[in-house]
Amino acid sequence: MNILVITPMAAEQENMLAALNNYPLPLLHSYTIRRGYVGKVYAAAQTALAMAEERFDLVAVIGYAAASADFSTGDVVAPRQARYHDAHVPAGLDGVSFLTDPYPLCGTDDATIYTGDSFVDAPMIGEIKARFGTPRALFDMEATAVCQVAAQQGVPAMVLKMVSDTPEKGCDADSFERFVTEHTDFGKFVEILEATNL
Repeated sequence: MNILVITPMAAEQENMLAALNNYPLPLLHSYTIRRGYVGKVYAAAQTALAMAEERFDLVAVIGYAAASADFSTGDVVAPRQARYHDAHVPAGLDGVSFLTDPYPLCGTDDATIYTGDSFVDAPMIGEIKARFGTPRALFDMEATAVCQVAAQQGVPAMVLKMVSDTPEKGCDADSFERFVTEHTDFGKFVEILEATNL
């Protein structure tokens, strides 16, 4: 398979490149790593540009994410669906289901990743979980936008996230920074991608 990997931050891009270079077995798939940057617009634009240049069999969003209290820092999660949490659409308005419907993912974990252009805290996580009725949740600022572009092109998507912080358990921005500095081994992500067959 030819896999496009989108990584929001420079550190995630570097970690993924290092994991591919240091993988102990011959790689079964080919990989293109593109930094998507933080935020929905940047991520969607970088994904669309990459997909205009080359045909991919799978688009994968790789990196760190905040999570609900159901998870622990360090967990590697492959959610089954992605959706926006910051799209508020009036009832009865047609033609914008792409903002509210979930996008199916190739992941196997019973979890949803929610994307919005905001960093989340514990009260926001509680409100999002209550609004959507989804207790097991991850939160980022890119994944659903990338999945939306992939869906428009008819290419399956996967999201692989390492839980960096759990705000409901008291984690804060400093916790995130410490975690990212100390947890740079993305070998598990490569292992999962290498085992993926569509």
